[in-house]
Amino acid sequence: MDKKLNDIEKNLLEKIADNSEFKEGAYNIRENGQGIERKTTENINIISKTDKPGIDIVVKENTKHEFIHIPVMITESGVSDLVYNDFYIGKNADITIIAGCGIHNDHHLLSRHDGIHTFYLEEGAKVRYIEKHYGEGTGTGERVLNPKTVVNLKKDSVLEMETWQIEGVDSTIRETVGNLEENSNFVVTEKIMTHQEQFAKTVFEVNLNGKNASTHVTSRSVAKDNSKQEFISKVAGNTECYGHVECDAIIMDKGVVKAVPEILANSIDARLIHEAAIGKIAGEQLTKLMTLGLDEKQAEEKIINGFLK
Repeated sequence: MDKKLNDIEKNLLEKIADNSEFKEGAYNIRENGQGIERKTTENINIISKTDKPGIDIVVKENTKHEFIHIPVMITESGVSDLVYNDFYIGKNADITIIAGCGIHNDHHLLSRHDGIHTFYLEEGAKVRYIEKHYGEGTGTGERVLNPKTVVNLKKDSVLEMETWQIEGVDSTIRETVGNLEENSNFVVTEKIMTHQEQFAKTVFEVNLNGKNASTHVTSRSVAKDNSKQEFISKVAGNTECYGHVECDAIIMDKGVVKAVPEILANSIDARLIHEAAIGKIAGEQLTKLMTLGLDEKQAEEKIINGFLK
């Protein structure tokens, strides 16, 4: 990376994307609504859109084991950023994409980022997609992140999606839509932490359209203080297919978690499962750790870190 970063930028990038790996692949860095630096490779092209804010990421077929970083930073209070990123992944490619947004807000105005990411995976393509969200700053202005991800999987393609809300995000609505063709696989692992008065809502909608299409969605979350969370999942099995959704949450203090499952079997051969478990930290877990010399707060943090690991 050529750009010289200040301490705030360095910290944000360290939280949402390991900037030490940037030199290994393609990247596009966006800050306060503008692209500030970009690198392409022989197999990966990044093109600015001309009709709306955002980029097209085009990966050649048979590209193997390359990385793409597309971090977004907001470092000014009062910024409202909207971006559309489209990913075109060629046949039999196998790549890793590291995204995410970090907001630093030291003032009273709301700072917000809305990212709409749409994936088009050709036959046999495989993508690991990692997205981390983080907020910080001493100001009273809210830090708002609303990501939307649309995944279109052709025959035999795979997308593994890992999403993390680390801390400091006051409000988020996270939408994920999957459209799966024959033998494709969509795996999602979501981890969210909220505290104080924060709010997080997650909506998953997966359409299993092709024979032997499959999805496995796992959501783990912790709601502390007066924070509130909602988890809504909708899985439609339209042929012989498999879908499994898990929602596990820990509530602490006056935290609230609501889970709403919806599974729709439009075929006699659709196998769909939904599981939800919401509760407090078990007393015996705390007691066991406290006998090892930890105080109650340290024991709680150890359990939470293990749960969200």
